[in-house]
Amino acid sequence: MDYAKQVTKLFEAGDDWRDVMPLADARELVGSVVGMLDRGEIRVAKVVDGAVVVNEPAKHAILMWFRVQEMKAIEAGPFEYVDKLPLKRGYEAAGVRVVPGASARFGAYLAPGVVMMPCYVNIGAYVDTGTLVDTWATVASCAQIGKNVHLSGGVGIGGVLEPPEAVPVVVEDDCFVGSRCMIVGGARVRKGAKLGAGLILTATTPVIEAETGEEIARGVIPERAVVVQGTRMKEFAGGTFGLPCALVLRYLAEGEEHDRLKLNAILREHGIVS
Repeated sequence: MDYAKQVTKLFEAGDDWRDVMPLADARELVGSVVGMLDRGEIRVAKVVDGAVVVNEPAKHAILMWFRVQEMKAIEAGPFEYVDKLPLKRGYEAAGVRVVPGASARFGAYLAPGVVMMPCYVNIGAYVDTGTLVDTWATVASCAQIGKNVHLSGGVGIGGVLEPPEAVPVVVEDDCFVGSRCMIVGGARVRKGAKLGAGLILTATTPVIEAETGEEIARGVIPERAVVVQGTRMKEFAGGTFGLPCALVLRYLAEGEEHDRLKLNAILREHGIVS
C-alpha cells in the first residue's frame, strides 16, 4: 500500500482535511496505516546505518486518527473507558504474555515473547521480542524498544508525536533500564547498555566518563556502557549548582550483556550499592 503521499496530504491540509478526502475514506486510510503499525508491518522509526530514521507519514497517520475518529465507550470486563482509540487485542495469538492490569492501545506493536506486567504501551510504540515491560513501566507513543530489553519497575519511556519529524526515544537490543529511570525527549540508549536506578536521560543530558571527566555525548548512552545518575557542578550568576548528568562507570565486554549480577558488582565497586 502506497500510503505515504495520501496520509501526508491529508495531514498537511490541517483543519481543511475534509476538502481532501471524505470522512469515510479518511477513516479507512488512516485505520489501515495504524493497523500496519499494530501488526509491526511498518514502524514509526528505526536505526539505519547508525542513525535513527523517522517514518513521518506513519506519525501523520497517528495524528490524523485523533482528527477523524470520535470518542466511544470501551468495555473491558467490569471496566469502562472512553477514548478515540480501542485497546489492543489478540495477545494470545501473537505470543505475548499479558499480566492482569497491563494494557496497550491499538497501533502499538508487541513482538512474540514480549512480557507485560501491569504496565502501559501507547500507540506507535514498537516493543521487540524477548522484552520485559515490568510493573508500572510506561512505553509512550512511538518509543522504539529493542530485543531482550528489561524495562524495570516504574520506568518511564517518553513519547513524541509532534512535530512529526521529531525523533522518538530508542532503546536498542539487550539493554537493562533500572527502576524508576526516565528516558525522554528523543534520548537514545545503545545496544547492551545498563542503566542504574533513577537515571534521568533527555536529549540534552551530558553523558560523562567517570575515569576521565570527559563529556562524550548528549542524550546518547554508548554501547555496553554501565551508567548511573550523576551531578555536574556549574557556575551561575547566583552561585554554583549541580546539574544532572549520566555518568559512565565502565564498559562491558562482549558477552556480558545479560549478566545483571555483573551490573550489581560494578555498582558495588564504585560504592553506589552496598
